[in-house]
Amino acid sequence: MIPNRYVETVYASFIGMNVGIRLGAPIEPVAWTYERIRDVYGDIRDYVKPYRTFAADDDANGPVFFIRALYDDANGRELTAEDVGRAWLNYAREGVGMFWWGGDDISTEHRAYVNLRNGIPAPASGSIETNGLEMAEQIGGQIFIDSWGLLFPGDPEKAADWAEKAASVSHDGNGLHGARFMAACIAAAFEASSIEEIVSEGLRQIPDSSTYAAVVNAVRTFHRDHPDDWAACRQLLEDEWGYDKYGGVCHIIPNAGVCALALLYGGGDFARTVEIASMCGWDTDCNAGNVGSILGVFAGLKGIPAHYRAPINDFIVASSVSGYLNLVDFPTFAKELALLGYRVNGEEAPAGLADSFKPGEVEFDFSLPGSTHGFRTSQPFKTPVVRHSARRALQPGGGSLEVVFDRLVAGDSSNIYWKPFYRREEFNDEKYKPTFAPLAVSGQTVSASVYVDQWEGEPIVLTPYARNSATKEELLLEPCSPENGEWNELSFVLPDTDGALIDEIGWKLESPSPLTDRAIGSLYLGSFRVSGAAAYTIDFAKQAKEFGSVTPFAHHRGRWELEGDALAYRAESDALSLSGNYYERDVAVEAFVRPLEGTSHLLAVRAQGVMRQYLAGFDGPGSVSFIKQDFGATRLITAAYAWEPGREYRMRLIAEGDAFALQIDGQTVLECRDDSFGHGMFGFGCLEGGASEIRHVAVRAGAAKGRP
Repeated sequence: MIPNRYVETVYASFIGMNVGIRLGAPIEPVAWTYERIRDVYGDIRDYVKPYRTFAADDDANGPVFFIRALYDDANGRELTAEDVGRAWLNYAREGVGMFWWGGDDISTEHRAYVNLRNGIPAPASGSIETNGLEMAEQIGGQIFIDSWGLLFPGDPEKAADWAEKAASVSHDGNGLHGARFMAACIAAAFEASSIEEIVSEGLRQIPDSSTYAAVVNAVRTFHRDHPDDWAACRQLLEDEWGYDKYGGVCHIIPNAGVCALALLYGGGDFARTVEIASMCGWDTDCNAGNVGSILGVFAGLKGIPAHYRAPINDFIVASSVSGYLNLVDFPTFAKELALLGYRVNGEEAPAGLADSFKPGEVEFDFSLPGSTHGFRTSQPFKTPVVRHSARRALQPGGGSLEVVFDRLVAGDSSNIYWKPFYRREEFNDEKYKPTFAPLAVSGQTVSASVYVDQWEGEPIVLTPYARNSATKEELLLEPCSPENGEWNELSFVLPDTDGALIDEIGWKLESPSPLTDRAIGSLYLGSFRVSGAAAYTIDFAKQAKEFGSVTPFAHHRGRWELEGDALAYRAESDALSLSGNYYERDVAVEAFVRPLEGTSHLLAVRAQGVMRQYLAGFDGPGSVSFIKQDFGATRLITAAYAWEPGREYRMRLIAEGDAFALQIDGQTVLECRDDSFGHGMFGFGCLEGGASEIRHVAVRAGAAKGRP
């Protein structure tokens, strides 16, 4: 049975996982050894690096994207390894992202991906028989399983079973035991009264005779005899279970020992557990992330210290082919995962939860304790406090985002804003090459409920704005003065940015107060929403190549470059470039396309990944086709059309319900009906090698309200 406060606990676990990942990531081997971590950072009690925005990490990508198998294939039936393998192929871009962290054929994940691409299905793709014992028993078996544990609260066996299926895409042997152990621990933590109980339940889900069970039991025995000396236990692992005894890049057995050590010596304290996991060395981000998930469930939100939670700010980026899904808002993801939990357990979700999760729309209600949804302010001196508050709420038991403004006078300002799009400048490093599609674009409506509790000074003024990502110009709209002491409903339409993207939306907070009566008080944001039809253009002269991709697209295969005002690509085989709202239903995409080489030049709509989409355009000499790509291409209709290489064509692909139309230079050349894909991204690509240039992209879309 789904427990009370399920969404909140899932939320705490996801925060806990990402705190651990962020804490451990800067001190990963091989540069950072246990001794070097100890000598440089000592007794770690906080993050060791102040990331501007934490870049994509493979440990978080897996829990976010492998569950999409439950939407795409295993909807209404038991999960299989093959379902998860298809998710691997559909959401990963070849050559970049979480499977390429070590380069070609270094990581187990890369080997499994290549196996899948070569037609070796899961679970053979991850088996010992296919890949050998050493490769199959690396750490990846346990680091991508967090979501499976959260889907089955209080049911460790079911969590372990599904985690094993998912892990078998890439791992085997002790790799699968690690998946079962970690997922079972997460599921058990919902009901357990002690860490020892959690570890015992994890062990019950794996063979007693396994090496994995042996290392965990060795740690348990040492902990019973030496309960206050985690460093001595770590030395035991080095001596008897270390990397010198288990080959590969990061074998699961030594790291399993670290996870068990951190859990037991952490004693149920969230911070100490992730800190010990990080200080032990070896695969620091993976280990701290795993135990962070478990302790997030066990300790709850109240157990996660503010100094670890605040920098996360409810947001991470991921690295998949969907730039839209790569922008991960924690409360929204927690609701999505909880809804899946109700579904797979055969229970009906509460109406309020179902109504609050709206795929394709930005919908923030600040209902989860401590939630901030990634909001920021530009001037901390004038807005020194940005925090979740339970003092004001639109609904009983809810909350809001409180922004304290401090002694504003005429000429002072601070922006209160949220970022629907990110640029490279927001990050410290290039990890996993994330790509982004904007969550808010021109033509959409921003609406919010705002409460003002002003104590002194002249009334504040809120001026809506959107920032042009290319020029950084703040496009100011009509200002307003919200009423003090009551909820105000505010809304504005995002302006046209003439081919650039919008990377900030919010309000400029000001007051005309004099020095003798400065404005001070609190502003509460009770809800925030971006919705409605979108109408925007993409001018490639105003885009940039960042993280290896041209904004705002994610490229799969081929070489994609900016050449003046054009997106130019050259491919030796099939290639695809995608952007837009993953949940968009009705859409019209227009672009000027100049085919240069080859005979395949296509527009894409309703793309649900690299393996699932509709394509239409030039398809062979003198012909056009409408094609359904679903792990293989099917031409639904082909017609004669005398197109020529080197000539530029205005191509427009329209999707309305199950009806599709391709227009070239204003003439409808293809019409087709199909209902296989009800929503998805847009983009460009080819089914065989060639080259092309794309200019002046225009997107007009209806309100995206589809549910996965």
